[in-house]
Amino acid sequence: MRFEGQGIARIAGIDEAGRGPLAGPVVAAIAVIERGAAKRKLLRLIDDSKKLALEDREAAYEAMVSSGIVQFSVGEASVEEIDRINILQATFLAMRRALQSLTQQPDIVLIDGNQLPPQLGCRAETIIGGDAASYSIAAASIFAKVTRDRYMAKLAESFPGYGWDTNRGYSSAEHLAALDRLGPTPHHRASFAPVRAKYAETAELL
Repeated sequence: MRFEGQGIARIAGIDEAGRGPLAGPVVAAIAVIERGAAKRKLLRLIDDSKKLALEDREAAYEAMVSSGIVQFSVGEASVEEIDRINILQATFLAMRRALQSLTQQPDIVLIDGNQLPPQLGCRAETIIGGDAASYSIAAASIFAKVTRDRYMAKLAESFPGYGWDTNRGYSSAEHLAALDRLGPTPHHRASFAPVRAKYAETAELL
């Protein structure tokens, strides 16, 4: 992984969490790491969020927040927006919202993947596998993942039985069984096939 930024004053990384789940919002985060102040100890904690165990993600999140040298903001797109404009466009929307809420705008944004969000309003480049290649993208992936995981765990308290505190809304066996047993909630993505099928079954019974 590289600590990018040579020759460019302010570089930000963007990544998202929650494109695939059946329930909950999609969350994007943007992160800017102060190059001159970043300590090796902190950088060692930062990695692709998918590679980190839950406790390691939480530790990295808290370390970045308390360090004072990592600026970040988070944006999301709701279930209603996902169903209305599709998950890809909702992901782009969440990314734009994250960038817009950042206090100081970056000179360039590095985005994980191979698709640039339209109307970002900032110079941007894509990096395939960026969360494993760029510290700022990896930091953003942690902020997005931890923020969304915490949200889904809280949501699980109001909607027990679906296992959202552990499966985070993904289509685990537990979640699919609960969808059969309990039916969809307002937090399910009606445009996603397993949920859409449940709404269709309900309509047939009416």
